[in-house]
Amino acid sequence: MKNYDAYIFDMDGTLWDAVDGYCEVWNATIDHFGIDCPRIDRERLFTQMGQPLDAIMDALIPGSYDRGAFMARMKELEAEIVPRRGGVLYPGVRSTIEQLRAAGAGIYLVSNCGASGLVNFFQFTGLGDVFDDSLAHGVNGLSKARNIALIVERNGLSNPVYVGDTQLDVDSAHEAGVPAVWAAYGFGHATGAEHRIDAFNQLTSL
Repeated sequence: MKNYDAYIFDMDGTLWDAVDGYCEVWNATIDHFGIDCPRIDRERLFTQMGQPLDAIMDALIPGSYDRGAFMARMKELEAEIVPRRGGVLYPGVRSTIEQLRAAGAGIYLVSNCGASGLVNFFQFTGLGDVFDDSLAHGVNGLSKARNIALIVERNGLSNPVYVGDTQLDVDSAHEAGVPAVWAAYGFGHATGAEHRIDAFNQLTSL
């Protein structure tokens, strides 16, 4: 691990857990449109974390409704609710990132969250100044693999690693030509990663 010059992180399930706040956003949006569907609870949403928003909608709220209006209202409610509810950073995130930066590593963030997701994360945690660059699916509509590749390209990274908690994270990193660390404490299961960590601070000692 000492040979990596940059760490590119997934957000949800890797850096923090904000699922309870996201459930509130989903249910408030459903109520706004009067959609008849089961409530979105932590267990249901947990299985979809890491997927793009449209894929989560397909899985949790199938059927006929104005998806464009739904997504627009969800973004408005996310901007209201998530900065207030926030999430919980996993143990050791802040101190470990500071150690990696002190050792000279670049710190980056690539997520499949919506356009305001990164802003909300930075605002709630106060970690915005520790990341050298970031990208989100909700900002440019690109896949996680492509956004990882873009971070590598535009920052001239020679030996980066991607840290994420789901199979999509591992597969996206490999598609972008980047090795992966599976954060086994997070939301999903994964195979094929070059490394595994069971706690965030293990990044400094693998």
